[in-house]
Amino acid sequence: MEVTVVGTGYVGLVTGVCFAEVGYNVTCFDIDENKINTLSEGKCPIYEPGLEEMLQKNLKEGRLHFSADSKSACARADFIFVAVGTPENEDGSANLDYLDAAIAEIGANLVNDTMLVIKSTVPVGTNERIFQKLQQIISSRLNVKVVSNPEFLREGSGILDTFHADRIVIGADDREAGGAVAKIYEPFGLPILQTDIRSAELIKYASNAFLATKISFINEVANLCEHTGANIEDVAKGMGMDQRIGSQFLKAGIGYGGSCFPKDTKALEKLTDYYQYDFKILRSVIEVNSRQKQQLFHKAKEMLGSLKGKRTAVLGLAFKPHTDDIREAPAIELIAQLLEENADVSVFDPAASEKGKVLFGSQLYYADNVDAAIKGAEVVFIMTEWPQIVQYELQKFNLFMRDPVIFDGRNCYDLDMAEKAGLTYISVGRKAIIASHHSESLGR
Repeated sequence: MEVTVVGTGYVGLVTGVCFAEVGYNVTCFDIDENKINTLSEGKCPIYEPGLEEMLQKNLKEGRLHFSADSKSACARADFIFVAVGTPENEDGSANLDYLDAAIAEIGANLVNDTMLVIKSTVPVGTNERIFQKLQQIISSRLNVKVVSNPEFLREGSGILDTFHADRIVIGADDREAGGAVAKIYEPFGLPILQTDIRSAELIKYASNAFLATKISFINEVANLCEHTGANIEDVAKGMGMDQRIGSQFLKAGIGYGGSCFPKDTKALEKLTDYYQYDFKILRSVIEVNSRQKQQLFHKAKEMLGSLKGKRTAVLGLAFKPHTDDIREAPAIELIAQLLEENADVSVFDPAASEKGKVLFGSQLYYADNVDAAIKGAEVVFIMTEWPQIVQYELQKFNLFMRDPVIFDGRNCYDLDMAEKAGLTYISVGRKAIIASHHSESLGR
């Protein structure tokens, strides 16, 4: 089986490597020659646990290849999986320029009958448009089918999600085409759902929107807990024990970020505008998340007043642990606000510091560990629940900081432990712990 994967971003690279792992002969194509050269040397350009080791193994065993030559990449492919990015436009709609360019490139180089499988996240109706576009490009003697196969990978656990997915969704209006794509997934031994092509496109958006809804809902409940004196962790646990609700995505915090939820909820909102349907819940989810990202900054301003000149440490840049992705990360928004306040900011992230440097350059001090980040700081903001942060000894905040005040956007620490450590500790949806020596100065 000859498989070509177009696009070596997160989804494309994980998909290609995992297909090689189950025995297919895989060529990963990308127009970025530098990236292709890096990958051909066995070096992984993204941070994803276990991916580089699996990449190197399959390169060595001859099942995985990388190419910047579209002609050779398309020539022998039985299946071409397209996994290029569909970032958001300024108005929130999905930008399909990269996808259109990829389809044009593929169409110009097809010489055999091929199954074209779209893994990119696209608005409803896009796969039909791709098929029509291909018919205008390819030779009339070629038989090319277009199938929707949306991805559901979580950054930081992409390999696990590939081999242990809840389901594989395959959308095709041609039953034979859908069956052929289903067959390629047989080695994974996973449940397969075959639908029409438009339903498959919407399953992806609806799934991400629903998960984003759970996050925004529990964050609203957390905000209510702060007003009523309830504890969000107890409330979420009680809710999650109801099997109709489930416990996943009920962890209160400072909102969702990353490459999927923000982009996909906005794209779905634009789709509803196109069809003139007022999706009120979705609009509220987006609004709540935008507001939630501001919570820690506003709490700090309310408690401390001016942050001008204050030594401030931000722990975590990535939108979640085990990834270096800082897209739409709450930490990035917070840092921009702190810099606008003329705070003195140091940061620590075990994977995302290099990407932070691209955004902020020398405006920040980039520490190699938590100790160095908080040394001499007056205020700490916890933005990503990396193990290095969650497992940090609370007494060290007193050791390295000056009169520490901690704003925890991920509820990393036990309230009793924070109180015993003598910290002023403000989290999300839980009571504020105010150290005795801060009670008067902070007006408590």
